[in-house]
Amino acid sequence: MLTKRELQRRFMAHLDPILLLSISLLMLLSLVLIYSASDGNWVRVLGQFVNILVAFAAMWIVANMPLHYLMRSAVPIYILGMVLLVCVALFGDISHGARRWLNIGIATIQPSELMKIAVPLMMAWYFEKHEATLTLKNYFVAALLLLLPVALIARQPDLGTSVLIGASGFYVLFLAGLSWRIMLGMAVIAAASAPFLWSMLHDYQRHRILMLLDPSQDALGKGYHTIQGMIAVGSGGLLGKGYLNGTQTHLDFLPERTTDFIFAVWSEEFGFLGNLILLGLYIFVIGRGFVITANASTYFTRLMAGSITLTFFTYAFVNMGMVSGILPVVGVPLPLVSYGGTSMLTLLLGFGMLMSVHSHKQLVKT
Repeated sequence: MLTKRELQRRFMAHLDPILLLSISLLMLLSLVLIYSASDGNWVRVLGQFVNILVAFAAMWIVANMPLHYLMRSAVPIYILGMVLLVCVALFGDISHGARRWLNIGIATIQPSELMKIAVPLMMAWYFEKHEATLTLKNYFVAALLLLLPVALIARQPDLGTSVLIGASGFYVLFLAGLSWRIMLGMAVIAAASAPFLWSMLHDYQRHRILMLLDPSQDALGKGYHTIQGMIAVGSGGLLGKGYLNGTQTHLDFLPERTTDFIFAVWSEEFGFLGNLILLGLYIFVIGRGFVITANASTYFTRLMAGSITLTFFTYAFVNMGMVSGILPVVGVPLPLVSYGGTSMLTLLLGFGMLMSVHSHKQLVKT
C-alpha cells in the first residue's frame, strides 16, 4: 500500500513546481479580485473556483500524458475543431449579433476556443513530419492550416479570438525558421491590403479602432469602455486606493469588470506598485515557459512549447493594452485572472502541455 508521501510524489511527478506556483498565485489573485469586482458576490467567486478546479484537473491529465500521445492527437483535434467551426457557421446560435456558439444538446460550446490549442499543435506536428526537408511549400501549407480557422472565426465575427489564434500560428512559423525576408514581405502585403481589410470589418469593429484614436468623440457610447478603463488605471496612482475601495469599480462606472476589464480593477485598487507585482508574475510564467522551450528535446516540443508561451504573452499584452487605451477593445480576457471557464481551461491545457514537455524528455516517433 502506498504511503501518503508516495502518493504526493506520484501526483506531483509531472507537474513543474516553479510553473505551478506562479500560475497558482495568479489564480488566487483572480479569486481575490473577482470578489472585489463583483461587489462581494460569493456565487461569482465560487463559480471561478469551480472553473479553476476543472481546468486544473485537465492540466494534470495533460501533464501526465506522454508526448507521443500529444503528437497523435494533433490531427484529430484539428479536424474536430474545423468541423465544429463549419457547424457554427451553418447552425450556430446567434447572440449579440455574432454566431459563435454551437448547441450540442447537453451543452452549448464555443469551438473557437478549442482552436487556440489545436492550431499550434497541428502546425508543430506538420513541421515535425517535414523537419528534414523543409521548403517554402511546407511553410505555405502550414500558413493554410492557420488561415482556414482564422478566417472562419473572423467571420463569426470574433476579432479577439482570431487575433490570438493568428498569433499562436505565426509564432510556430517564426520558431520553425521562416525567413525574415518573407516575414517582411508579408508585412508589406498586409499594409498594402489595409484598405481592403478595413472594408471587410464590421461597423462595430471599425468603431473600436476609431475610438482608440479619439474615444472622446463618443464618450458615452463606443468610447465608453476605453475612457473608463484609462480613468481607473490612472486613478490608482502609486499605491492604489486600497482593496474594495476602487470608486470606478464600486460605483459601477467600469464595464465588464470581472472579465475583460479586471486589470483596471487591480490597477485602481493596488496602483502602480501592484501592477509591477502583477507584471512580475506574468514575466515569471513566461520566463519559465521559455526555459522549458529551450530545454525541449525535439522539434515538435520546441515549436509547441514556444508557441504556447508566446501566446500567453500575447493574451496578457493585448488585455493590458486594451484596458490602458493603447490597443482597441477586442474582448480578450486577462489570462488566469479574468472570470471565465473556457479561457481558464484553454490556458491550463496549454500549461499542461508545457509540463508534459518538461517531464517527458523523450518523444516516441510515430
